[in-house]
Parts: sequence; structure tokens; C-alpha cells
Amino acid sequence: MIAALTIELHLPACVSLKEKRSRIRPLISRLRREFNISVAEMGLQDKWQDAVIGCVMVGNDAAHLESSLQAVTRWVKGNWPDGMLVADSIEVI
Repeated sequence: MIAALTIELHLPACVSLKEKRSRIRPLISRLRREFNISVAEMGLQDKWQDAVIGCVMVGNDAAHLESSLQAVTRWVKGNWPDGMLVADSIEVI
């Protein structure tokens, strides 16, 4: 099974794409390390204050995959001070 998490972020303090990347890159690296998942910025790359991050996990238990990705969402909401989580969605295939 494959589980995909899409996270929409808003970074109100960013005034350039360079600044946005400097805030998104550490988040992506941290999520990879903390949760052992594949992560990439996958949308709104030309917007200064908005970003879409995609996270993917592979496993054999849908419930475990979904709960693991919900933990990622909770972590971003509680531990990432550079912006705010606008929306998230999980899809298990």
C-alpha cells in the first residue's frame, strides 16, 4: 500500500522565493529524518508565501500508514514556527 500526504503551507513573512526556499528546505530535511518518509515540494513553487509539500510512505497496513502521516501533520502544526498549515489530506492507495 502507498499513502500520500499533501500539506498546504502559508509563510506570511516570506518576501522572496529565496527566503521561502530557505524555510521550506529545513522542514523537508527534518521530516525525512524524523519520520523516514519521502518528501518533496510539489506545488506553488512560484508563489512567495505558499507551498505544497508531498509526503509518501509505503507499507502493508493502511491504518498504520494513515496514523503515521497524521503524526507528520501534528508535528508540522506543533513544531514548525516559520508558517502555518492551511490544509492537509491523506490518500491511501
